[in-house]
Amino acid sequence: MADAALSRSAAPQRPALLAGLVLAAALALFLHHLAALLPSGQWWQALTAPADTDMPQMLAHYSLLPRLAVGLLAGAALGLAGVLFQQVLRNPLAEPGTLGVFAGSKLALIVATLSAPALLDVGQEVVAFAGGAAAVALVLVLSWRHRLAPIVVILAGLVVTLYLESGSKLLVLFNHQALTDVFVTQGGSLNQNNWGVALTLAPWLALAVLASLLLLRPLTLLDLDEEGARSVGVSLATARLLGIAVAVLLSAVTAATAGPIGFIGLGGPVIARILGARRLRDRLLWGPLLSAGLLALTDQAVQLVDAAGAIPTGAVTAILGAPILLWLLRRLRPAGEAVRERPALFTSRQDRPWLWIAGTLLLLGLVAWAALAFGRAPDGWHWSMGGELEALLPWRAPRVAAAVGAGFMLAMAGVLLQRLTGNALASPELLGTSSGATLALIVAAMVVPGLDRPMLILVAGAGALLALVAILSFGRRSALSSEHMLLAGMALTTVAWSFMAVLLFSGDPRTAILLGWLSGSTYGISGGDAAITCGLAAAAALMVPLAARWLAILPLGASTSVALGLALTRSRLVVLLLTAALTAGATLTVGPLSFVGLMAPHIVRMLGVQRPLPQIYAAGLLGAVLMVLADWLGRSVAFPWQVPAGLVATVIGGSYFIWLMQRR
Repeated sequence: MADAALSRSAAPQRPALLAGLVLAAALALFLHHLAALLPSGQWWQALTAPADTDMPQMLAHYSLLPRLAVGLLAGAALGLAGVLFQQVLRNPLAEPGTLGVFAGSKLALIVATLSAPALLDVGQEVVAFAGGAAAVALVLVLSWRHRLAPIVVILAGLVVTLYLESGSKLLVLFNHQALTDVFVTQGGSLNQNNWGVALTLAPWLALAVLASLLLLRPLTLLDLDEEGARSVGVSLATARLLGIAVAVLLSAVTAATAGPIGFIGLGGPVIARILGARRLRDRLLWGPLLSAGLLALTDQAVQLVDAAGAIPTGAVTAILGAPILLWLLRRLRPAGEAVRERPALFTSRQDRPWLWIAGTLLLLGLVAWAALAFGRAPDGWHWSMGGELEALLPWRAPRVAAAVGAGFMLAMAGVLLQRLTGNALASPELLGTSSGATLALIVAAMVVPGLDRPMLILVAGAGALLALVAILSFGRRSALSSEHMLLAGMALTTVAWSFMAVLLFSGDPRTAILLGWLSGSTYGISGGDAAITCGLAAAAALMVPLAARWLAILPLGASTSVALGLALTRSRLVVLLLTAALTAGATLTVGPLSFVGLMAPHIVRMLGVQRPLPQIYAAGLLGAVLMVLADWLGRSVAFPWQVPAGLVATVIGGSYFIWLMQRR
């Protein structure tokens, strides 16, 4: 008993020791930067009362020191928000980024800047809080019927984040100049030129700390059940609501002033818990302190390699924090029966699936013809016929052909992934395969510019294959749990978008082209590019029958597949290579995100098309229909502006995924 008591008393010393070491390291790097700027004899004067004519002293007082202060304050705020989210939701993965708070705050700030700038006079923090609160409310609504199961909550956060980020990208594309200030702020950079951000964060953090102390007892009682809490006079619903409100407020204020800083709200509380801070009062102390030290240390380290401030610290923390999420996923059990997929709307097996395929092919022909002939012109909606249509074909035909090929390949890749993993929610977008292709293309575009399309497809295919192998290797540890694999894909997607954020923040002119491509625009597609896309889709369609037997057996599991004489390694490798090639070709055409690879296979399966070949062809044709519709809507709805097909498909697919989660 004495040893146990001694162990419990010593447990909080471990997070205290680590917090002290991390904070000391951040301070040491700060002093190193200060020494590089000023002789030690001028430090005190520079930090307290700098001479107006001494530029190094001014830089130390108005840039170096505020940047350290903002790093500490923002880190502490996010750490405290993470502790509150995790306690209220009983979810070790909860933090502002995974719950959609950052995405909601960003979209709210963009909308306010464009539509109601007077709201910003009230305070950016208020606008950001409204957006973040709306995002969290949507996440909770989506996961409420599953009793806020941890992985369901995070999956809902993933969907809401992708959905809201698509809206933000759409507005940025059309209003890039008007949103320059918002874009820089939301880059997650801690660069400072005055004390304004620090003085804004400090009182909000102080109020949140006070509120957390007042809520300490009811929040601690959240570990009890409802009856136990009521017996001591505590309303758990009220405690949860207040705890979430404080956490959202802290997250939104940080996002509005310092930008979204990924995974800091997850890292500090998790490390504190691992080091022995089991009680809530200990986590409320050491979680924020560790997060403050981690953010400050990361920011000071960034300054070592990037004195010009071209690398946003928030992107670096997101890249470094993704492995933490993956490690936590290995320790978290799947949600089990609570999130198993319910039977589809139509579960009867179709005896004549080729009729569905013929009908979908006819629908594709009609949609493609309408996309070529029908659209908006300066004088309104207009059907083009004869010579007028012939004149428009060089402009519209490559876009329609590219959309057909890309949609067909994405849907095929979705079916292949679902049969390979046995996961009904698998798709190139959600398993991170498209993100792997995106990372490879970004690196290629920056390192070896000017590559032709076949070489870019090879590069993207290699990236998609590596990502897919990594996700499957990770998923094997959890028996290919759909929830674990989707969240691993989210981590990879976060890394890809963080790299893109670094490039966008750098101001490199090549990033404008990358931004248009990442949004999924077919506006500048050429006839040759469209021919390559359609040729790759046709080649894959001809190859798939050779793997029909494998695709019928693989969903039965490894042991059954081997018992039936299947060469498991070879068959999996071939399917992986085919999936990577399909994902690469589609991603290069319509960007990394569309949800077509999820929607089309799922709809076809609901209609009862279950055998491998009919399912692949029916899904491919339906995916082509969806992508052509997305491209036509993007071309017509906001005329004369062009909305990228990938963004339109993401909005449609995100809505479909939200509906699907409500059925699961």
